[in-house]
Amino acid sequence: MQLTKGIHHVAIKTCGKEEYEKTVAFYRDILGMPVYRDWGTGIMLLTGEGRMEIMNTGDARLPQGVLRHIAFLTDDVDACIDAVRKAGYEITDEPHDVTINAKQPYPLRVAFCIGPAGEEIEFFTEK
Repeated sequence: MQLTKGIHHVAIKTCGKEEYEKTVAFYRDILGMPVYRDWGTGIMLLTGEGRMEIMNTGDARLPQGVLRHIAFLTDDVDACIDAVRKAGYEITDEPHDVTINAKQPYPLRVAFCIGPAGEEIEFFTEK
């Protein structure tokens, strides 16, 4: 029996007010994620099927570091990258098609960028 229902949220711990505000603006304003909850030192944004939590609770990085990357499901990888590029963020892997060699081939369109807190972001479309 499966005990979990899915991922509720991904959390990013920012360092200081400036990085927090820049990170919130990136996800809320550039990628258009609506605010779900806001409590002053943190905010939760709706990602579509889940949530993104951004916390401003100190100026030090967490000892466990940051996660590998955040993958956002989208219908338009290219539009996401265009918005991020126009906002001046680094694109590390341009949009491209790939097929993961699984038992049943898994065709995708993906691209990667770096977010304001140094997090790696993947935009992901299943084909």
